[in-house]
Amino acid sequence: MTQPVRIDVWSDVVCPWCYIGKRRLEAAIDMLPGDLAADGVQVVYHSFQLAPDMPTDVDMSALDYLVAYKGIDEGRARAMQRHVTGIAASVGLAYDMENAKAANTHLAHQLIHHAAEQGAQAEVAERVFRAHFAEARHVGDLDTLVAIAGEAGLEPEAARDALETGMYADAVEMDKDLAARIGIQGVPFFVFDGKLAVSGAHEPGTLVDAIRQARQV
Repeated sequence: MTQPVRIDVWSDVVCPWCYIGKRRLEAAIDMLPGDLAADGVQVVYHSFQLAPDMPTDVDMSALDYLVAYKGIDEGRARAMQRHVTGIAASVGLAYDMENAKAANTHLAHQLIHHAAEQGAQAEVAERVFRAHFAEARHVGDLDTLVAIAGEAGLEPEAARDALETGMYADAVEMDKDLAARIGIQGVPFFVFDGKLAVSGAHEPGTLVDAIRQARQV
């Protein structure tokens, strides 16, 4: 029996291109021709932090973070946000970048690892992305993440215990270390069947071609 197509995805839940890349990957999977679709697909999400040194108690907007910590001119930062909001809309995502909150994402990534153990990684990753980009919720906040876990069908107190004890903190660091060894410098980053890597939120057709090439190697 042919093994499912395995797609390893490195992303950060406050990266606007990563959510777009997630939607484009989902569209690519829906577009797979019969021979590939019959094999099935296994998507595995891995942790990556664009701002690992951000304080865990940060309380500012994503826009203010770009200006204060990245040194980007406010006008240019707003233009960047408008541009990515338009791209997001083209794949059915409604970004609220005006109210999006800056966040250290280490806890959010720990929650996604916890969800993977419960067989709900994709559902929780989706909810965390949506919470940040569409609902302007603070995805670095423990109580917010526990609520998100419950919304995704997980047992909230088990999620709280996992986050409070740092049960998956090492798993997040291992993902980040592997990304460094592979040479990942930006996300989203896709690895198809452990053979072919693609960096960036490419159009679905490009991702379908990558899956086919990886299957032929």
